[in-house]
Amino acid sequence: MKKLEIRRDPEEVGLDPLRLQRIQTHLDRYVALGQFSGWLTTVARGGDLVWVGRGGYRDRERSLAVTDDTIWRLYSMTKPITAVAVMMLYEEGVFDLNDPVGRWIEELRDPLVYVSGTAANPITVPATEPVRVHHLLSHTSGLTYGFQNLTPMDQLYRSMGYDLSNPDGVSLSQAVHDWCKTPLLFQPGSAWNYSVATDVLGRLIEIWTGESLDDFLQRRILDPLGMTDTDWYCPEEKLDRLAQLYVHANGEATPIPELAVATTRKPSLLAGGGGLVSTAHDYQRFMSMLLGGGELDGVRLLSKRSLQLMTRNHLPHNQDLSSFARDSFSEIGQSGVGFGLGVSVVTKQVDNKSLVTAGTYAWGGAASTYFWVDPKEELTVGLYVQLLPSWTYPVRRELQQLVYSSLTD
Repeated sequence: MKKLEIRRDPEEVGLDPLRLQRIQTHLDRYVALGQFSGWLTTVARGGDLVWVGRGGYRDRERSLAVTDDTIWRLYSMTKPITAVAVMMLYEEGVFDLNDPVGRWIEELRDPLVYVSGTAANPITVPATEPVRVHHLLSHTSGLTYGFQNLTPMDQLYRSMGYDLSNPDGVSLSQAVHDWCKTPLLFQPGSAWNYSVATDVLGRLIEIWTGESLDDFLQRRILDPLGMTDTDWYCPEEKLDRLAQLYVHANGEATPIPELAVATTRKPSLLAGGGGLVSTAHDYQRFMSMLLGGGELDGVRLLSKRSLQLMTRNHLPHNQDLSSFARDSFSEIGQSGVGFGLGVSVVTKQVDNKSLVTAGTYAWGGAASTYFWVDPKEELTVGLYVQLLPSWTYPVRRELQQLVYSSLTD
């Protein structure tokens, strides 16, 4: 088992160990109430793990406890990994962030934009601005997700079989064709909407490199960082380590094995926006690389300047998501939070009404996982839970309160 080894005493790096223990008490309460099956949290400062907490079960029905090597479904915590891969190719001169995506994806050469009507009879106008690569990275392209159930365009996605899951046997290439032939929800760059844009970026990686997305990520990110338990599915020899998947029902975590089983076989659609499974150990390696300005243990994936560009607010006029977003998805819903190239970014601490430092960047997954990197405080924090949907409880903001109130320097 790969253990999560504490590298420094919390007090050595300005964290109060007694206050950190509040995290254990708080999250164990969710388990005691039956709201979580189990959880794991990592806190690191300056690249060194200083606190690890875990509680409950990776599989409650089989009485299997959460362990350091438990495998978790990342869902949208896959997105920052794909965004890093895109920016690696940007650094090689493969594309410009202002390039129209229609150069490579025919369905986006002359996109239409929805203005009114129904899913069966949408009224559209031509796009006045091309969908550009930076629009995909910042979720301002006008694409959407079927599961949001908010607009006729979401309904169109669902009518093609794209909801919480995808049609059986569909490839990434076919899915991108289906999504991109659908009218955009708004003019590119005019709003923010959580979407399949990162999956489209995954397809662009395949087009740009001639490699499948899984091979590219393995060769260029996962292998160099030593992320040996990160994959697109959980192979048979690791199934005992895989967490069960739960959904919030009647006030408690209820297992959904019929959905969980999808993780046990390689998917036909390699979803750069949500397809990876991983361990806390592996994702800590990824977070440490980000905190290190794109480098970890002598392996550099990105330049510091590219990472700084990714983690600045790219919403026009420094707007936040509460004013610029079209959807109500759980990952946002906060004032004082903008969006960069693949991650959210805290822009105004007071507007956010939190202890989180401006410049902190983050993202989470559908099953309540979450991470953040705070460059100023040199903090990286990971939360691993397997409960759908992610907005059931405010555990992410609660964890931020608990961590930041533990700082003593």
